[in-house]
This record gives sequence, C-alpha cells and structure tokens, in this order.
Amino acid sequence: MNKYKSAEEAIKIIQSGQRVFVQGSAATPTALLKALFARKDELKGVELVSITTMGDVHFDPKELGGSFFINSLFVSENVRNMVNTEYGDYVPVFLSEIHLLFKRNILPIDCALIHVSPPDKHGFCSLGTSVDITRAAIQNAKFIIAQINPNMPRTHGDGVVHIDDIHAYVDVQNPLPEVSYADKMDDESMAIGKFCAELIEDGSTLQTGIGAIPDAVLSCLHHHKDLGIHTEMFSDGIIPLVEKGIITNRFKKKHRGKIVTSFAIGSKKLYDFVDDNPEVQFLDIDYVNDTNIIRLNPKVIAINSAIEVDITGQICADSIGTYQFSGVGGQMDFIRGAALSEGGKPIIVLKSTTKDGSSKIVPLLKDGAGVVTTRAHAHYIITEYGVAYLFGKNLRQRAMALMQIAHPQHRESLEKAIIDRFG
Repeated sequence: MNKYKSAEEAIKIIQSGQRVFVQGSAATPTALLKALFARKDELKGVELVSITTMGDVHFDPKELGGSFFINSLFVSENVRNMVNTEYGDYVPVFLSEIHLLFKRNILPIDCALIHVSPPDKHGFCSLGTSVDITRAAIQNAKFIIAQINPNMPRTHGDGVVHIDDIHAYVDVQNPLPEVSYADKMDDESMAIGKFCAELIEDGSTLQTGIGAIPDAVLSCLHHHKDLGIHTEMFSDGIIPLVEKGIITNRFKKKHRGKIVTSFAIGSKKLYDFVDDNPEVQFLDIDYVNDTNIIRLNPKVIAINSAIEVDITGQICADSIGTYQFSGVGGQMDFIRGAALSEGGKPIIVLKSTTKDGSSKIVPLLKDGAGVVTTRAHAHYIITEYGVAYLFGKNLRQRAMALMQIAHPQHRESLEKAIIDRFG
C-alpha cells in the first residue's frame, strides 16, 4: 500500500466528531492543517488538541467555528481569538502532566498530525524541533499522518518515529517558521536581564523561555563560566554562549555535557545548530519537566514571566482577567524544581507596567485571573526597578518589598492599598 499521498488525500481519514492532535511550535504541520481546514464545509465538531502552534495557518472562528473546536493545552497567539469564543476552550494542565491525558484516555486521540524529517537509512524519522508532548500523542493515537520535510532538523534524543508506524505521509519543502526577539530587547528588558544575571552563579543550570527578557538575561551572561541548560525550550540566545564556551554543562548531574530541552523555536541558525547535534538532547516533556529530575541539577535558575503579580506574591501568568491569554505551561514544574535544587533560585520576571502604563504589581489580581504560581512558591520577583525576595516574608513584608520594585508612579497608590489592607 502506497502511504505517500497528497495532503488532501491523507486528510480524508479524519471524520466529524473526532479528536485530532496537532504537533506544535516550529513543527506545526501547516500543510496538513490547511488541507484539513479546506474540508470545513463537510466536517462538524472536529476537536483540535495542541500546545503552541505557529506558521502560516489561521484559526478564524468565523470561518472554522462549528466545523472545528480548539481544545488548547497552551494558548498561542494564533488560536487566542478562537479559544475565547464558544468554538474553543483551554485545559489547565502542567506541561509535565499532559502525557497522562493521552495515556489514560482522558483525551483519546483519533488522529495525530505531525511534521518530521525524512527517514534515515534505518527508516527512522525525527520529530525535530518539537518532541515535547508529541511523542506521547503518537504513541496513543489511532492514526498518524506526517508531513515529511527536508528542512526539519534531525534532532537527538526521544524524538524518533519509524516510517512504518506512520499511516500516511505527505512531502513538503517549506522553511520552518522563524521567531526573533532581538529587536524587542528594550531598556527595561536589559535592566531585568542584568538583575537576573547578578543572581546567577558560575556552574548554574538554566531554564529560560523565549522572548525579549529571556534573551536579555542570556546576553548578560558573557562573563559567566560553566553554565548548564536544562529547559523545556530555548531559542537563539544560547548559541553565542555555547560558541564562547560559557555553556559547558560540566557541573550538571543529569545529562552532564548535554543541553537538555523538549522543543526549540528561533531562527534558521538555531535549526541548523540543533540539526544532528549530539550535544543537544530533545527529550519527552514529562521527563524534562519532572520536578524530581530538575532538582537533581545544581543551582537551577528558573526564569519565568508573569502577566501580573499581587502584593502578596500570587503570580498570574496565563490570563488577563477571564480572557485566556496563554497557559500554565511548565512554569510551576521549574519554579518548584529550582526551589528544591541545591542553591537553586526560582525567578519571576515582568516589566513594571503594561503598554498603557497600568501597574503589573497590583493590590488584587483581576477578577477571574488564574494563579499559576502560588505565593508560597514565589521567591524572587524582578522588574526593571529591582529584585524582591519574598521567601520567608509575611504578607505585609512581601507587599512592601513588591511596592519597592513597582513603577515609581504607582508606588503611592500601592502603599495606600497596603495600609488599607494591613494597617
């Protein structure tokens, strides 16, 4: 039986009412999604499950609503509008536990759409830039459709799938989507980056995400020594540190000498860097984000972002009030892992104000806001105005420390709120 098909032929296996997993990030299978969306007039109630999706594909509730339902496990920009309508929703879940939804048939998968490298001489394809939750999904899917792309890097680690285990495949030669935050590193981001860098000791193991602030942190580490990487994802910012011999992974206790990640998003330079690079291991997210694994490495520095923080240290990182903006992701996995690591430091970073000048340090979180990291887990909060260390402080002490790193124009109102609340 010939498994090579056109995208239109391959996608015909999907029927109304089925649940379809979609590989995410730079590995989003856009050719397959476009072919699936072209069937919108004949399909009803197809549920799409994924984490972050990228690329030239549009999730428009006006066009797709009724035919497709987005059941997101982490809300990305291109599905945000649909998730916040009747045609979508969000599942609050730690990245480290998503695999259980598939394995326990809580979210049984009828079909998985994936994006892989061409098979090697042994018949193995690579999941490339996105192993994360994809391996668990394909292990539990009834049917697998892959787009095979020579531009997908072949990565080392857990992300291998044999061509015989794929039911249908489509040839594509599209470049992977690229992301860069270099031009978004403003003065505030750099100030936060410098404060973070001062907390990072030589020999630390880093977890950073993607964005202007994580890139700013990495740009401030060029005088450090023997840093390690154990992170759920990374971008271009680590490459100069590897090239300069600053990232060596010498002192890690798990996967010494290796950069450990579960997915990667960035430029073509990044995709070339990870291609057939034995120094970089792409592993299952349930392992990478396992708190018991994270804590074994020395001096784990977990740097995560927030949307707003209340004066007691509650961290909202996934919603703006009731509007679902992103997701829980792996923040708590790494915040807790870093806290339990010998010499570890869990860090939350955020600019002091929103684009319209509102304070991100607030007396109370917005109505309906989600608490991703509890105040008991919060240790270091950093803005461009400084560092607030909350561990061991009572509520009033926390409030005063957070007021000191708020934007100066909001400190008076915060002080009044503190007095009103605590006397």
